Amino acid sequence: MRAARSNTAPRFALPAGSCDAHFHVFEPGYPRVPNPQYTFPDATLHQYLELAGVLGIERFVLVQPTYYGTDNSLTLEVLRQVGPRCRAVVRIEEDTPDAELDRQHELGVRAIRLDLFQRRDWPVADLVEYVRRMGARATPRGWHLQFYAPGTVVRDLLPYLADLEHRVVIDHMGYMLESDGLTSADFERLVGLLAHGRCWVKLSGPYRIAKSKPLSSVEPLGRALVAARPDRLLWGSDWPHLPDGQRDTGELLNLLADWAPDEADRHKILVDSPNELFFAD
Repeated sequence: MRAARSNTAPRFALPAGSCDAHFHVFEPGYPRVPNPQYTFPDATLHQYLELAGVLGIERFVLVQPTYYGTDNSLTLEVLRQVGPRCRAVVRIEEDTPDAELDRQHELGVRAIRLDLFQRRDWPVADLVEYVRRMGARATPRGWHLQFYAPGTVVRDLLPYLADLEHRVVIDHMGYMLESDGLTSADFERLVGLLAHGRCWVKLSGPYRIAKSKPLSSVEPLGRALVAARPDRLLWGSDWPHLPDGQRDTGELLNLLADWAPDEADRHKILVDSPNELFFAD
């Protein structure tokens, strides 16, 4: 893992209460899924908090990684340790008892992560019904749904999301990769969705979209999202940047200086949207 103080310093003054809305941690001793997609990462809570302090990030949202499946033990322990500056997004089974969700809410959980990569081959109608069922678990608690989804699934769900009664956050700028057959028209429809419905988009994982290209290649997408609805965006580091723990998180944060050059827009992204979705209480 890259040393915290070796990350590039922010090029702009972070507003008070700035939030990283997407990070993961890994600690020994917690059960993982069989055959995980990656080996155990070097990415502890201590390392992350040191990084956040260096960059001036004051609040955080821990997202349950695929490595731990629906066992949220570590996520809940992090919430206990960090306290109200931290909120979390969990993965759950459909039959998780309401009492357990209520317990998680008390600790700081505010969303359910839907792994739509795992369900990418489902018929669209089945995906829509799954989203609605999980939304029915989230919405009564003031939670939202977070889509971890390939761009093809995001594209196929767009016609249904404008009328969805549940709040939805789409990870990684929609994950619309040209290599998967996604087009600029598909991305424009995602941008259009921000003006309607109850959808937010997370400015995270630009390297997932850029692939072998420079990060600057993603700037037109970031600028288009900010121009459409800066109040419907969040920023997330995606730390520890699996599988590249040497990636510069400060460089990723500084992309906001180019995508959202207006200070008021950055405040909406870094403070106001996290307030609405994670820290309203």
